[in-house]
Parts: sequence; C-alpha cells; structure tokens
Amino acid sequence: MFWFGLRKTIKLGLKSLWMHRLRSTLTMLGIVFGVCSVIAMLAIGEGASREAQAAIARLGSTNLIIETVKPPEGKTDTGDIQTVVKYGLTYADAESIHNIMPNIEVTVPVREIDQEARYLNRKVAIKIIATIPWYTEISPVRLICGRFLSSTDLHHQLTVCVIDDDVARKLFAFDDPLGQHIRIFGNFYHVVGIVTPSAPTSAKDNLADQAPTPSGGSSVAGYVYVPLTSAKARFTELAATFSGGSETIERVELQKIVVKVGSDKLVLPMHEILDTLLSRLHKKQDYQIVVPLELLREAARTRRIFSIVLGSIAAISLLVGGIGIMNIMLATVSERTREIGIRRALGARKRDIIVQFLSETLLLTVAGGVFGIILGCFIPVAVTYFVHMPTVITSGSLILSFGISAAIGITFGLYPAYRAANMDPIESLRHE
Repeated sequence: MFWFGLRKTIKLGLKSLWMHRLRSTLTMLGIVFGVCSVIAMLAIGEGASREAQAAIARLGSTNLIIETVKPPEGKTDTGDIQTVVKYGLTYADAESIHNIMPNIEVTVPVREIDQEARYLNRKVAIKIIATIPWYTEISPVRLICGRFLSSTDLHHQLTVCVIDDDVARKLFAFDDPLGQHIRIFGNFYHVVGIVTPSAPTSAKDNLADQAPTPSGGSSVAGYVYVPLTSAKARFTELAATFSGGSETIERVELQKIVVKVGSDKLVLPMHEILDTLLSRLHKKQDYQIVVPLELLREAARTRRIFSIVLGSIAAISLLVGGIGIMNIMLATVSERTREIGIRRALGARKRDIIVQFLSETLLLTVAGGVFGIILGCFIPVAVTYFVHMPTVITSGSLILSFGISAAIGITFGLYPAYRAANMDPIESLRHE
C-alpha cells in the first residue's frame, strides 16, 4: 500500500512538472550548475594539490636538502679584490656532514652548470648535474638504458656522461645515443646511459613549476649528469655578473647537498643538528635547509583548506538554486490553491499535501543533481584534455554535491509544502 501511494505521488508530481516544462527546466538549471561547479572546482583543486604533493614527494620524504643562497649585500666575504665574492656550500661541508652527522645513509653533493651540448650539427642548451654515483639514491631519476655514473668514473675524472631522455630526443633524434660523444665546453663526453627526464632541480623549482622540461616551455632541453670530479677539473667555479657598470665575480663550489636519513622520524631531529653544524661552519647565512617532509605536511593542510574554500564557494551556487526552487514552489502553491482546496475537501490530509509538493521539489533537485554530476564529470576531463591541467574527481565530491542538492530540495521545499497544507479548504475553494 505504501509503495502504491508513493508511486502515485511521484506520478502526480511528474505530471505537474511536465505541465510547466520550461519553468521546471529553468528552475532545475540552478541545481545543475550548482552541483556541476562543486564537482568541477573540487576536481581541479584536488588535481593541483596532488600535483604539488607529488612534486614535493619526489624530493624524498627522508631527505634534507641544503641549498646555496646568496647572502644579503654587505655580508659577503671579500678578499683583496673587492669584486670577488665567495659564498655557499663547499666540498668541505659535504665531507664534514658525511663524517660527523649520525644516522646518515648517504650524502650527495651536487653542482649545477648551465652549458650547451653539441652533436654533429645539432646543439641544445642543457643543465649539467655534476654529482656522485649515489645520486640515484636521493633522486627520482630512473635508468632507461646503459648505466649511471660509477666510482671508477669519479676516481679517474673520466669524461663520461649520462643524459636524460629529453636531451637524447632533441640532440640525437633517431640516432642511438649510447656510445656516442657529445661536446660540452670544448671537451667530448662519452654517453654511457640514458635516464628518465625527472626533476633534479631545487626544492623551490619543484614547488613552483616542478621540473623545467622542454614540454613545459623552458629554454633548457634537459639534464646531463657528469662525475663531480670531472666537472671540478674542467669547469670554473667563478661566475661574472654585471650590474650598474661594475663587475662582480662570484665563486660557488656546490649548489646543493642532499642528505638522506634512515627514517621519517629522524628527519626533524637531524634538521636541527644539521643547522647547528652548518651555522658553525658558515659565518654568514649563505645556505638554506629544505625539509620535504615538512613541505609535504604543509601541502596536505593547504589541500584541506583549499578544498573547503572551493567547496564553500561552489555551494553558494547551490544555495541560490535552492532559493530559486522555493520561489517557484511558492508561486506554484498560489496557482494551485483551488486544486489544494478540492483535494482537502475530498479527504486529503495535510500530510498528503506536504508529500505531494515535497515530492515535486525532490524530483527537481534529484534530476538536477544527476545532470549536474554528469556535467561536473565532463568539465574536469575537458580541462585536462585542452588545458593539460591535472584534475581528480573523487567519490567524496560526487556524494557531497548530490547530498547537498537533495538536502536543499528538502529544506527549501518544506516551507512551500507546509504553507500549501495549512491553507483553509473553504477559502481555497473560493479562490479563482
């Protein structure tokens, strides 16, 4: 009996909405766009957040990254020649960290050099990563073919290199890079391996744009890895800068030192110990310590806040849609006053009138919610395809948006239904 009455009520509600198709459609659009905006905004926010977290995670949750920074003006050490300035991390720093710091699994010094690589008549701009064979333990780079740098290469200062896949494609085209020689700064380097085009840049670059790759529009084609000792012997540590008509020569030995500890629990204590050690070795603040684990936790907190803000903004459109539904239903009640009076005179209870009008409101919001979910799932896919921005549609956003639309239907439909049920039957029958 209950299901028969429910089916009859739904049928009556559909018939009533169908009689005013245009009005019902326009009313439903408010819910459609509201649900769509909730899903789309949460998907875009989730995609951006996960991309940022993935970039931070690639730095290594158990890594501590020490980067060279230029100290404030007036705090640099100068020698007899005022234009020569030395600052930043040194080879001695890397040695001290490796020998003194406890619970250190590996210490990897990194020197970065902007250069140009040539092969036959082709040339590309590259960034040289001068490092040691254990670089792969602290970096997400993975070997595609060949081998990475070895201890023999490091010890004998061999002119060998490992290139990433971006450099291989742009410099060698259809030739096999393995075994070939590329020319860098007047020296020929034997290509012994190819690695994935990952992000061996600083933590700052990872947070901003991830890795600057050719597809991302950077002028650097990719990365070339050489032994640190070879770079030390063949590339100068001096760099000249010009400003205001004067020349300043800067000397920096290392751009970065990456320290890997045993577990996540040791990261923060080791950060304090490392900072204490470096503060004793450096008289000026010419370094910074980046803790990817802290950045990852901060990104997770930011992600939650971002989702709440985006969801709240999108929910406002649902609220507007709910107000539109209440407005239309109040107008519907006024138009159907005589119908309500006839139903009451024939024995319909107040509850029946409430259920009748509430069912019409729910039909509008549920239908709007379904169409909104379909449109809301299509928009993130279109954004990913055309804009190349990662988006993630979660089941939580679908349930949340549909639940809010149903709740709005009940909330904003109760008052019109209650008002219709409490009409005086006699006055309703007199209504023209």
